[in-house]
Amino acid sequence: MRTGRKLFGTDGVRGEAGTFLSAELATALGRAATASLEADRPQVLIVRDTRESGPMLESALAAGVAAAGGDALLAGVLPTPAAAILVKRLGLDLAAVVSASHNPFRDNGIKFFGANGTKLDDETEERIESLLDEAPAAEGPGRVRELNGGLEDYLRELASAFRIDLTGRRVLLDCANGATFRAAPAIFEQLGATVETIGAEPDGRNINAGCGSTHVDALAERVSAGEAEIGFAFDGDGDRVLAVDGSGRVHDGDELIALAARGMAARGELGGGVVVTVMSNFGFHQAMERAGIEVAVTKVGDRHVIDELRRRGWSLGGEQSGHIIATDFVATGDGIAAALMTMRELADAPLADAVPMEKLPQILVNVEVADRDAIADAAAVWEAVEREDDALDGRGRVLLRPSGTEPLVRVMVEAPTADEAESVCDRLVAVVRAELA
Repeated sequence: MRTGRKLFGTDGVRGEAGTFLSAELATALGRAATASLEADRPQVLIVRDTRESGPMLESALAAGVAAAGGDALLAGVLPTPAAAILVKRLGLDLAAVVSASHNPFRDNGIKFFGANGTKLDDETEERIESLLDEAPAAEGPGRVRELNGGLEDYLRELASAFRIDLTGRRVLLDCANGATFRAAPAIFEQLGATVETIGAEPDGRNINAGCGSTHVDALAERVSAGEAEIGFAFDGDGDRVLAVDGSGRVHDGDELIALAARGMAARGELGGGVVVTVMSNFGFHQAMERAGIEVAVTKVGDRHVIDELRRRGWSLGGEQSGHIIATDFVATGDGIAAALMTMRELADAPLADAVPMEKLPQILVNVEVADRDAIADAAAVWEAVEREDDALDGRGRVLLRPSGTEPLVRVMVEAPTADEAESVCDRLVAVVRAELA
């Protein structure tokens, strides 16, 4: 079942369902992942989002688990972080999530969580790939059965972790017609909030379609019209969230992490600093410096954030995109948990007044180049970067990085004004094109 290229990307195996991500590949992945485990009869949890290809891939994945001698436990439609929680809570060996997150419905994906609730490391993923064609034969097939009560277990974990009273709060939730469509309204209502929803009627094809964290306009319009005091937009699998304040302004992951970090630090709960990626806004760093909170920076990707949190023994981090990780709750992004964390910090204050940072204008340009790896030795480019960065010292920053998959160099500039950011970016783009295009 080789495909001719490395299967696992930054977040599992993902591609068009039925073509690249076929039933045959899902079965092979289920068999190989189960065969990679040391347990005599591995117990493997499977959850999915609402895509129409989900049941097909869920069944195929479960068949592979059973063929390798494991038991596949089907929990149905649940957010991705629920899988990370349940695999630990139930003492299982592996969890698999069938989802393509914020991608359109035609795509789907498969990602795995280990028994400790964290995503598999690169070495384990490589071992699974190596077993695709040569998984050892099982002594006998395992079973496939439904796992009831997964949603209720997840809600109990949320309610236990966030003991907040939301009585009288009016909240609008955009569930992206995805995996949070039942869980998010249920926990907010359980905590006392008055809840309205959009994107909570999945039909298999409308996941992320004009709704959710990738299309926040509808949510912002309805919140600003007075339908709620605050809104939250989740993505298709529920591992990220963006917030909207009463004026309709969207607040990203940087702002929500800054809000949570300040509150946790004030209560003595932070236990260190915060971890973010190189894409976090310079305004975030300024806010954390004012609050006396240490910041560690990683490459883009929630896996890098989680690895750094574990290395440092810290508990809070995330990405500008809305992946917010609180390892005291679960070691992966959890959009619902992040929304509740935000509500905990607000008390009676509106979101617009509570966020402790001002975002600097940011300009990002993708420059096509002949060889993205040539950037490492482009002395003229790095001299220009150093010159512009020195000029922005303390007021903004410059970031250049090659794309991980395309012949592009990404040029990002943040400055006190949009005009200055654009001018700096234009000069750097010109140098990159002259040297590398």
